[in-house]
Amino acid sequence: MNHTLLEVSNLVKHFPIRSGFLRRVTGQVRAVDNVSFTIQRGETLGLVGESGCGKTTVGRTLLRLIPATSGSVRFDGQEVLKASRAQTKSLRRQMQIVFQDPYASLDPRRTIMESIAEGLIIHGIGTKQEQQSKVEAIMEKVGLAPSLLERYPHEFSGGQRQRIGIARALVMNPSLLVLDEPVSALDVSIQAQVLNLLKSLQADLGLTYLFVAHNLGVVEYVSTRIGVMYLGKMVELSPRNDVFKRPLHPYTKALSAAVPVPNPARKRERIVLQGDVPSPANPPSGCRFHPRCWMAKDICRTQEPEFSEKTPGRWSACHFWDQV
Repeated sequence: MNHTLLEVSNLVKHFPIRSGFLRRVTGQVRAVDNVSFTIQRGETLGLVGESGCGKTTVGRTLLRLIPATSGSVRFDGQEVLKASRAQTKSLRRQMQIVFQDPYASLDPRRTIMESIAEGLIIHGIGTKQEQQSKVEAIMEKVGLAPSLLERYPHEFSGGQRQRIGIARALVMNPSLLVLDEPVSALDVSIQAQVLNLLKSLQADLGLTYLFVAHNLGVVEYVSTRIGVMYLGKMVELSPRNDVFKRPLHPYTKALSAAVPVPNPARKRERIVLQGDVPSPANPPSGCRFHPRCWMAKDICRTQEPEFSEKTPGRWSACHFWDQV
C-alpha cells in the first residue's frame, strides 16, 4: 500500500482587491477555492488548467511561499500551514520548488556555485568542502560539468539554467518537488531533455512530484495521476490513462481534444470552447464552467456540483459526469 506523502484539504487562497484613496478591500480574487487532493510517495501528480486557474497558486501556497487564507496541508503527517518558524525551516529541506522562468529564478550577480549552495549554507549542512563536493555531485546528476560552477547565469542557455534550478532544489535532498511549469519557457527539443531528466531523477532518488503545467500533452508524459483545475476549483482527478480514455468532466474533454495528435489520418471530435474564462473575482453561480459548457442545464446554473469520488479512484465535479 502506498504511503500518502502530501494531503491537501479544502485549501483556499483569496487575494484582496483594494481600491480608492484609502486602499480599502472592495472584493476578493478567488484564486484557489476549496481544493483537495493527496499525493502518494514516489508518484507524480500533474496539475493542469488554463492560465489563471490557480494551479501555480496551489503550489506556492502549500509551500508557504504565499500565505493560505484557510485549509490544511499535511506533509508526511505534519501540518504545514500552522508550523512554527523552526518547523517551517525544517520542512523546507523536504519540500522544494523549481520555478517556471529559468532566467528570472537565478541571481545574475551570483556564481552557479553560490546559487546551488545557498540552501546548504542557510541550513548549516556540512563543511565548506562537503558543500562543494555535494554541489559538484548534483551538477553531474543533472547533466552539467562541475567545471562550470564558477560561471554566472548569463553564460548559460535556458535549458542549462533550468537544469541548474533543478540542481538547486535537489541539493537539499528533498522528498517533494513542486515543478511550476518547468519546461514552458524552453524550446520543444530542450523540453523533452528536461522531462526525461526529471523522470530519471525521480527513479534514481525516489522523488515525489507535483507537476504544474497548462500543456496536457506534457502532463500525460510525466504524470501518474492528473488533476484538472478551472477557475480556482478542482474539476477532475483521475489516473493518467483514464483522463484521456474517458474524461468525467466536459472541461477535461475539451482540454484533451486540444492536444495535437501526430497522426493526420486519425479523426477525433473537435471541441471549441465559447467565450473567455470568467473573472475569479466574480465567478458564476452554480458550476463555474457552465457559461462555456455545451452540456449545461438549469441545475448547472444554480447548484454547484460536489467534487466527489464517482468511480473508484476517479473524482469529478459535474452533475452529468456519466454522460461526458
